[in-house]
Amino acid sequence: MPFYHDKEVEYKLRFIWFCMNKLNDLQYLKLNKLQKFAYKLKLFIAGIPRFLLKLLLGFLGFFKKIGLGIKAFFVDIFTTFTKGNWAVKLSYFIFGFGNIYYGQILRGLFFFLFEAVFICYMIVPSGGLYWLSKGQWFQNGATIGTVQGGYVYDAVYDTDVWQPGDDSVKVLLYGLLTILFIIGFLYTWRLQIKQCRICMDITAQGKKVKSAKSDMRSLVDDQFHKTLLSLPIIGILAFTVLPIIFMVLVAFTSYDAAHDGYSNLFSWVGLDNFNALFNFGSGGLGLAFGEILSWTLMWSFFATFTNYFLGMFVAIMINKKGIKFKKFWRTVLVMTIAIPQFVSLLYVSRLFDDTGIIGKLLVNWGWFAGTNNTSLWDTELSARILLIVINIWIGIPYIMLMATGILMNIPNDLYESSRIDGAKPFQQYTRITLPYMLFVTGPYLLTSFVGNLNNFNVIYLLTQGNPLDTGMGTPGGASVGSTDLLITWLFKMTLGSTDSKYYMASIVGILIFVVVAALSLIVYNVIPSTKNEEDFK
Repeated sequence: MPFYHDKEVEYKLRFIWFCMNKLNDLQYLKLNKLQKFAYKLKLFIAGIPRFLLKLLLGFLGFFKKIGLGIKAFFVDIFTTFTKGNWAVKLSYFIFGFGNIYYGQILRGLFFFLFEAVFICYMIVPSGGLYWLSKGQWFQNGATIGTVQGGYVYDAVYDTDVWQPGDDSVKVLLYGLLTILFIIGFLYTWRLQIKQCRICMDITAQGKKVKSAKSDMRSLVDDQFHKTLLSLPIIGILAFTVLPIIFMVLVAFTSYDAAHDGYSNLFSWVGLDNFNALFNFGSGGLGLAFGEILSWTLMWSFFATFTNYFLGMFVAIMINKKGIKFKKFWRTVLVMTIAIPQFVSLLYVSRLFDDTGIIGKLLVNWGWFAGTNNTSLWDTELSARILLIVINIWIGIPYIMLMATGILMNIPNDLYESSRIDGAKPFQQYTRITLPYMLFVTGPYLLTSFVGNLNNFNVIYLLTQGNPLDTGMGTPGGASVGSTDLLITWLFKMTLGSTDSKYYMASIVGILIFVVVAALSLIVYNVIPSTKNEEDFK
């Protein structure tokens, strides 16, 4: 860059030049704080189009990969059928026939048994085809179940007797299980065909295929990981994936207290529920959802980082040289987590209401003179601040105990070297203690933030979501409180009101899942614990 004797002109030209070009490390270090900020801002703004382009190309590449995979799948199926011998071709219709033909009798019998069970399940009365036909899948306005239960006159008892019909919940659940069974059937069909072709190729090379004894041996040897992971995977599919899919399906139905699926069948409604949630008009759900989501994120941020930093400071103070009765101070703090939250939080909530000790004291001091409020729980701002303060009281001990163990593992040589170099206590904290803590506790911070997004206990036991936001009404069949989180609002829409909106609670559950998943992926990819794993080794 040229040199100018006029310092003001040189400064302006230097500023324009670094904004127009990408600097190397040496040039960046020569900038002042304002220039560094402007340069980083320029890089961020310039990187947005590249990020969007990269994201678009990533989506296109993903769909291209799916398309190529589907193409390769059908090409392989066609090639295997045309080039395979009669045993392989027969395996397209009789599972495991090729395996039995090539001597893998046990494996072939398992495949054949799976096919027999699938066919029997699909064709028997009240089997797979029955549940699929009852579902009338995604036909807008069609009921889930075709026979409505009702009262029928019974001449013997001379009264109306309930005649049961279809159960929409059962139809939806068994229909979903049938669809998953069909997917498993198609995967097994593809797998056994592939294995038959492998056996044919191995035999053509003059080699011997694996016997049943070799298969059993491999399950405890080179394939032992599959043996260990089989049960956890089944558990995840049954208790995690299946409920999530069921919840997603409920979001497209009219499942509520008036349409419980038994006394009154519920139906498919398409995207009507989503349109209602994102309706920002008067009385719509959109305003309530936006208000509750913003407070949920705000609460999670403060509840996580106030506990984290204050707990760390308490641990540093207790571990400081010269502090006496360290075990006593730790014991006093741990007492707050030794008492069940159901007891401690209910008791603390009563302290601040109009009948509690602190609440009465504030009233006597005239804090609420001239207002309709009788406690700190009656106003939005004071209730939210009080929630964060009480959460600090119950959250600091956990962080203190964790931080104590981590601080003891930081080498004292680092502090001694920095002290010799003239580092102040605050500099030691920002350059040694905090980076080390963030590196070790990064995953904990992520899980703590996610946990606070769904922190039902603290909110519901202290305020039940109150004070009520009268301007919101009761969207979704549930009242909206100023301290409600998405999880407490979801609870109110299902179990906290007589007009339970299960379909709306399902949508809120989906959105919670999306928010948590997005934040988790973003934070997980930027925390030092995953980006710079070698830094502290």
